[in-house]
Amino acid sequence: MRTYYVYMLQCFDGTFYVGVTNDVARRYYEHCAGTNETSYTHSRRPLQLVYAGEFERIVDAIDFEKQLKGWGHRKKREFAQRDWPLLKRLAIGPITVPQ
Repeated sequence: MRTYYVYMLQCFDGTFYVGVTNDVARRYYEHCAGTNETSYTHSRRPLQLVYAGEFERIVDAIDFEKQLKGWGHRKKREFAQRDWPLLKRLAIGPITVPQ
């Protein structure tokens, strides 16, 4: 059985990048090394991994990735900082936070 991860990086400029992978360490290295010059993170290094959630099914990982990508900057920041009370107040709909 494969394991999938949704991960969030905080960029040098304070913005966030969200992605899905089956190998967080490899993807983080690729982002930090700047292997893809056209990627969002290439010109925003250094980067910090602020979240990595584990999923057994790729469809669940993709659904959560889409949910995170739909959030505004402030909500992503509060999620990265684990400010659950403020995140709850910012939520419009239900928040599904994987354990």
